[in-house]
Amino acid sequence: MSTAAVQSPGAGVFGFGRGTTVLVLAPHPDDETLGAGGTIARLTADGATVHVLAVACPTGPMWGGHSNPAVRVKEFHAACDIFGVAERTVAWSGEEARHLHPRDLLELVETGPLGTCQLRPDLLLIPTACGFHQDHQAVHHAGMATARLGGTDKPTPRMVLGYTGPDECWTTIGEPHRVYVDTTNVWPIKHRALQAYASQLRPPPHPRSIDAIRTLDAAAGLHIGAGMAECFVAYRMAC
Repeated sequence: MSTAAVQSPGAGVFGFGRGTTVLVLAPHPDDETLGAGGTIARLTADGATVHVLAVACPTGPMWGGHSNPAVRVKEFHAACDIFGVAERTVAWSGEEARHLHPRDLLELVETGPLGTCQLRPDLLLIPTACGFHQDHQAVHHAGMATARLGGTDKPTPRMVLGYTGPDECWTTIGEPHRVYVDTTNVWPIKHRALQAYASQLRPPPHPRSIDAIRTLDAAAGLHIGAGMAECFVAYRMAC
């Protein structure tokens, strides 16, 4: 099938410029950069106000490293500064981040300080349903729940898109990614934001290496004849 949307380098991303609001839901600090960093860079360059809600930053061992919340939160703010993100927060850190209760999570993304009821975003970026990490799945379901229709009083984002991270590139099982954003001109900004996450990067050929991410973005660019691109699942696209 053809792509649902293709963004050219000279156009505002999905028409969202000055006066529009974007909310990015990230399961952990770094997911916003890994999955949608180039798109965030384009949105802020176009004048959109972008907010990032990182849900959880646990403490503990990781494959190839260790999660230190104090370090990761600093890296998160550094990356957000590089992108020009407005408000940003990490909701839960340390032991309180180990288990995400669905009810608490929905309350956070719906009625929290950076929730949809407060921000009333025009565009909502969430993890896709095909993420393997349980936190990614939980944040996806919370994002879909908060985007549900609820009458005239409930804010309803007119566009909801799902992003994936490089760790999920090894399988084709999942939802079709048919929305592409040309990120060629902003790749240097994404590169700098990735470098800000020094504790989370891994050496090649790990999928969370800069070399691997560059290769994945270049492969996505081939779909639309661009040097670099990011791809998304379209859950709602209303003009």
